[in-house]
Amino acid sequence: MQFGMKLQIATQENTMKDTDIKKLLYTHLLCIFSIILSIFIPSFFLENFSILETHLTWLCICSVSVTAINLVLYLVVKPNVSSKRSSLSYKVTRFLKCCIYFLTSCFFFHVIFVLYGAPLIELVLETFSLAVILSTFTTVPCLCLLGPNFKAWLRIFSRNGVTSIWENSLQITTISSFVGIWLGAFPIPLDWGRPWQMAAEGKRSISVYGRGVGLGRVTQVT
Repeated sequence: MQFGMKLQIATQENTMKDTDIKKLLYTHLLCIFSIILSIFIPSFFLENFSILETHLTWLCICSVSVTAINLVLYLVVKPNVSSKRSSLSYKVTRFLKCCIYFLTSCFFFHVIFVLYGAPLIELVLETFSLAVILSTFTTVPCLCLLGPNFKAWLRIFSRNGVTSIWENSLQITTISSFVGIWLGAFPIPLDWGRPWQMAAEGKRSISVYGRGVGLGRVTQVT
């Protein structure tokens, strides 16, 4: 009797894990697809659109599309379903906290970039746009999965703090985005005459690449 119950529980857990893996796979494929679309689709509607020449426009499109895809997917998939019913005031407060967290992360990354050598007054918009794209790739997924719970964020990025496949995915993609933006600083001193080696441009483009690599890595694992 006990053996049968244990076998049934194990079967249910395996089924739930397989379902989570499929959901995670589809989620990351759609995220990759949204990044690709943000590169190619605007050129059909905007004249002289390119990542290098109209980088601020592309940044807005990329940030909005990635954020929208994340919000829709996490609302549909619901990896962390709460058994408690939340009131409207609680949901509104939670949403406002998420907005504050996102804006705070944007300003925080902007300050970090300035401390690491970005111009304080010149190219402020470009530097802040770099902070926005990094926040989109790191803070937004954390908010979608965990909400404005900073302790949960610290738990995931601490050693042996991951408790689910979704959290493991979040850990990989977030770290990949940071690694990508760090690698973007390498080519800057080589040739300032190249437009793709402008300080914010190189970091921003390779940050997107790092995010894509992280998503691809998680897709392979799943």
